[in-house]
Formats: sequence, structure tokens, C-alpha cells
Amino acid sequence: MARVYNFSAGPAVLPEEVLAEAASEMLDYQGSGMSVMEMSHRSKPFASIIESAEQDLRDLMGIPDNYRVLFLQGGASTQFAMIPMNLMRNKVADYVVSGSWSKKAWKEAKLYGDARCIANSDDENFSYVPDVKKLEISEDADYVYICQNETIYGTVYHELPDTQGKPLVADVSSCFLSEPINVSDYGLIYGGVQKNVGPAGVTIVIIREDLISDDVFPRTPTMLRYDTHADAKSLYNTPPCYGIYMCGKVFKWLKAQGGLEAMKERNVEKAQLLYDYLDQSALFSGTARKEDRSIMNVPFVTGNDELDAKFVAEARKAGIESIKGHRSVGGMRASIYNAMPREGVEALVAFMKQFEADNA
Repeated sequence: MARVYNFSAGPAVLPEEVLAEAASEMLDYQGSGMSVMEMSHRSKPFASIIESAEQDLRDLMGIPDNYRVLFLQGGASTQFAMIPMNLMRNKVADYVVSGSWSKKAWKEAKLYGDARCIANSDDENFSYVPDVKKLEISEDADYVYICQNETIYGTVYHELPDTQGKPLVADVSSCFLSEPINVSDYGLIYGGVQKNVGPAGVTIVIIREDLISDDVFPRTPTMLRYDTHADAKSLYNTPPCYGIYMCGKVFKWLKAQGGLEAMKERNVEKAQLLYDYLDQSALFSGTARKEDRSIMNVPFVTGNDELDAKFVAEARKAGIESIKGHRSVGGMRASIYNAMPREGVEALVAFMKQFEADNA
């Protein structure tokens, strides 16, 4: 059976080379006589897997020595609570709400202190990123929070806010490793890997060491403390071993592709193919402002719900899978992560052109 072009926002497409290599090691990982799924997380083979994965991630991102890398569970949504539990020591934090995920994070943080929404783009259905040059940062804020790429609405920060010395916390789930970033610009970066890095089940947190403390929210569960996992090198309990193994494979694949500079070049080219067509189409239109468009997630609509549904159904028959938009907004969305080949975007554009001609 031929593989489809999978435009899912997550769990999402993985590199075929990585899948093939993992398949070859499924029954016997490098002479161990067992699958990674079966081996102890305390064993020497797995120690090598997780240590190599962390080092490759550090190499790819240029992570400074004073940042810790944590491989956690619970998805990005658990971080909505874990961040204020660990970082909101003055019980104040500033949130920029640019879409559904930052809005959920803000609402969760309000359970633990004074989480202030200092900018919001819901006045235009989150079609843009608030102006980061006009933010009024609270003097007593413990951190400033953003969702750097809003998956549902297809917007991304092309400029980071000036946090006036406050730690910047960023959810990078759907733009993780899509292009180079300066880790030192952030206090904490996190993301669920199922969008652009690996299979669902792993959340990666990159946190500056001075933000790891035993001064946490009262009665914070042991498993929701950053110091717990930092002290145990992500092995406090049984981690998502196979997911970490797969992430490690993807890190090595990214290195082999030329690193994050090369990935950015490819991702920009892929996105431009689709945006160029959308900008001249008489039927389809993008929903995000041009200046805030994401190169990872491209939402678009026809303006007619029935026609949108027809497009999704016919696209599936053509081998274009998971193109339906998020249930909260409808329409369509193409998530064109690192592992999506250029040929997949070309196939999507070709199908869109034919659909437009047939439904003019």
C-alpha cells in the first residue's frame, strides 16, 4: 500500500528513513536481543539512547551549558500547570494570548496566581500575533509567556517580545526544530514532540538552571516539579522510552539533512509554494495575516462549509490525508512539518488547482 501525504497537525508525519530504521531494530536493538520497547530504562543500552538524544538536541539547537534538557510526559497541556507551579513565585505572570493554546495556558495559570493577559488577538479570531513592541510588562511578573506558533490559526512570532529582563517562556510545540533559535533568549522552552519531532508521549522542556528551584507552589506533586526531573536526569520514573528513542532518531536525521539552517530553507520553500497559490486563488484563501503566517501550519477555507467538506473528502481519495481544519474553526489546515517532503506540498497544490477548476 502506498503511503499517503499526511498533513496532520499531530501526531504527524515522521521521516520515512527514521521509520524504516526503527522497523529494522524493532525485534533486536543493536544486538541486545530485545526491542527498545522491552528494555529497562535503567539499562546501559537505554542510558546510551537518552544521553545521545540529549547531546544531539544540544548540538542542533546550540543549547548552552546552563540549560537543562528534560524528557517528560503529560503532553504540552501538563506544562500549562507545571510552569506556574514552578515559576510563579511572586504569584504574578504575564501572558500574551494569540490563539487557543496560549489562551488555555493563561486560564490554567490563573488557578495558581495573578496570570495577566497583557495582549490578546481574539478580536480578529486570532488571525494575527499581538504587537510585541507595545507590551506593558508587569514589574512584579515572574515570567512572560507566549505560544510561539499557534497550530490551529497558523500564526507565528517573527519577533520575540522584549520582556524587560523577565524570563520568556515559550510553547514551541508546532515549530520545534523547524528553524534555528537562540536558546539564550528564553528562560524555558517546551513542546510536545508529536508535531515535528517524534511520536506522541514525550514532552521536551529546556529550562535555564536558575529557574529550577525547590521554591514551588504549595503541595505541588513530586512529578510536577522541575527539580525532580532535573536531579534524576529525566529518569525519576519510567520515562516514555520508545518515544525518546524515536526522537533521538529524528535528531540524527536532522543533523544528516544539514541541521536547522537547512531545514528552515526547505520549510520556507514548501510554505511559499502553498501561500503563493492561496494568494492568487479565486476559491481558497488563507486565514492568517500575511505578516504573521506560520511556515509549519497553513489554515485555509473556501468560504463555504459544504465546499470545505467536499474538498476534504475528495482530497482523502487522492491520497491527501488529515487536511481538515481543527474542530474549533473548521476549514482546512495543511501542517507541513520537517518530514513533509516538497512533493507532498506540490501534490496538495496540484489537487487544489484541479478542485478549483472543477468547482468554479
